[in-house]
Amino acid sequence: MGICATDRRGRSGRILLIAMAGAWAPALEAQASGYQLREQSATAQGNAFAGAAAGGDDMSAMFFNPASMTQFTGDGAALHLSYIAPRVELDGAAASTVLGTPIAGNASDDNAAVTVLVPALYGMWQASEDWRVGLSVNVPFGLETDYSRDWVGRYQAVGSQVKTINVSPQVAWRATPWLSLGAGIQAQYIDATLSNAVDFGTIGRAAGISAAVPGSRSQDGFTEVQGDDWGYGYSLGAVAEPVDGTRIGLSYRSRVEHGLKGDAAFDLGSSGVGTALAAATGAFRDTGASAAVTTPASLSIGVRQRVSPEWTVMGGLEWTEWSVFDELRIEFDNAAQSDSVTREGWKDTWFASLGATYRPADSPWTFRAGVAYDQAPLDTGNRTPRIPDGDRYWLSAGASYQPTPWLSVTAAYTHLFVADAELDLGTSDTGSTFRGNLTGNYESSVDIVAVSARLLF
Repeated sequence: MGICATDRRGRSGRILLIAMAGAWAPALEAQASGYQLREQSATAQGNAFAGAAAGGDDMSAMFFNPASMTQFTGDGAALHLSYIAPRVELDGAAASTVLGTPIAGNASDDNAAVTVLVPALYGMWQASEDWRVGLSVNVPFGLETDYSRDWVGRYQAVGSQVKTINVSPQVAWRATPWLSLGAGIQAQYIDATLSNAVDFGTIGRAAGISAAVPGSRSQDGFTEVQGDDWGYGYSLGAVAEPVDGTRIGLSYRSRVEHGLKGDAAFDLGSSGVGTALAAATGAFRDTGASAAVTTPASLSIGVRQRVSPEWTVMGGLEWTEWSVFDELRIEFDNAAQSDSVTREGWKDTWFASLGATYRPADSPWTFRAGVAYDQAPLDTGNRTPRIPDGDRYWLSAGASYQPTPWLSVTAAYTHLFVADAELDLGTSDTGSTFRGNLTGNYESSVDIVAVSARLLF
């Protein structure tokens, strides 16, 4: 998605991805719907995050519901690391310009994904018998893709790197022996760098430059945008235990609004076509860019049921407000690059999960398993190379070992089966005239290994 004075969707796409949250070490195919990262807890991952809103087995449960902190006693800290290895293969890609000229370049990509390590940190203080204070540092959203500069879809995307850090102080109160309430503040920092080629050959031909050759790599330009912002939101939660062994949780995470500001830089290439266009139009010059983008709210419900001293089963359902990402308006400091409005048309999604935990009697071990279905918020009509999203099916397993009362270590493994995703972009799409037609098919899967350590003081 490029930035181009005559390419409205290109400008929108690049600022879109500045707005999209990422990770300290970001990941392609954020591992929940859209660009969300769910990997915030090794213990919860072992159950495919089933019942996470009803609490869990360590203080990392505060990310999913701040009220869950009352389930734990003492002061402590936890570190979680998730190693995410996505595989995203694009097969049979074909592209052409608005003039019908085939765009030369690589038609496939063995793996446009990037393997990353995503951390999460937690700390909790037991202020009194009924009050807990916590702090979590997380990576709730993320995206990274990396294509070669000579692939056929280079005018759509080359590099996309987005990073965020979400810092959340939280508090929980046991209001009654069976009901706990919690709340937290989210302070979210976003930084991103995005790039793509610019088809000066086609733009130049449309502008009447006789030497311009549509889709020519030798006449390509290149653009890169970097931007960042702080945004703020909140989280609320409640956990009820109406009868011994039954726990029900409800949690809400608010939208976070971002007013992104950054810089757009252009490489006009050496052919002279880009230079001529910049001189004639005043566009394709380094400039500032800004956009207002909102990350989605979510509402979760979780249930945990102890069915025997050794076995606990759980289930969860989460709704994410992806429909908030319906339109993106971009403003450029360079008046020659007018404001751009792009309709994205994402839809709200559901995440459903089931899991079980087994704790053998008189054993320091705990074993977990879970399955989940994660709905994608977009379809073929609004899928781009930057977000080749598809429905996901989770299969997870994990185990914890607690050698002492003050130390517990956990490991979990997940494989995500991702539905094939068709790519079908056309020059008739809003603002896509000079980005070209692009078709292809993505085949994806993801492997996730998470580890954690929890200390009580």
